Amino acid sequence: MMGRMNKTMKCIFIINGSGGVGKDTFVNLCDKALYKYTAGHTSIRPIPIFNYSSVDKIKNIARQVGWEGGKSEKDRKFLSDLKLLCTEYNDMPFKDICKKIELFNNSQYGKSEMMFVHIREPEEIARVVEWFSEYDNINIKTIIIKRDSVKAIKSNMADANVDNYDYDITLYNDGTIDDLEKMADTFVNYFCSIKTDNDKANKLECISSKNIIQVKDNKED
Repeated sequence: MMGRMNKTMKCIFIINGSGGVGKDTFVNLCDKALYKYTAGHTSIRPIPIFNYSSVDKIKNIARQVGWEGGKSEKDRKFLSDLKLLCTEYNDMPFKDICKKIELFNNSQYGKSEMMFVHIREPEEIARVVEWFSEYDNINIKTIIIKRDSVKAIKSNMADANVDNYDYDITLYNDGTIDDLEKMADTFVNYFCSIKTDNDKANKLECISSKNIIQVKDNKED
């Protein structure tokens, strides 16, 4: 691992949840909220959120053997199995995620920059969190989005195990799109207030009404 770095605080959120709970919508709304936030602070230029999925490269490989972008149970299992094969062969998915986070971390953008990393597998989430926990300029948090109306997907290992991790933040997307947008606004405004004080981030308190955002209690060091 590379050594500790003394740079501007970076916010990295590992986001998870079953298909259809609104992960991409939430990230898009956070991007919109971040633009509004940075536009109101003349010292920060508007920067889009860096959004990346651990299966982006897997999907590129899958297209070469005929996958056409489908989201059926068969498609989901194929992508999950293909990612597992690549992990067992040379750990490519994990290395790819680390490379993308390093690129994000080494950028010259403003203090309020954020990155969302979509990872399904609890084991891989734990590896990424551990790998970057030594970086004193990275505030890395794990998020799961839940929606009662969405049926859990059990056809493949990746989707079936999304709940098997102790996430830092749980978002309940059971309201309207306007409710989700308000949640994204609150979320972004809170984390944009974190500049270089990692202790503040680690002692995070609930940032919105508890019926839509639940933050894990953090143990004192």
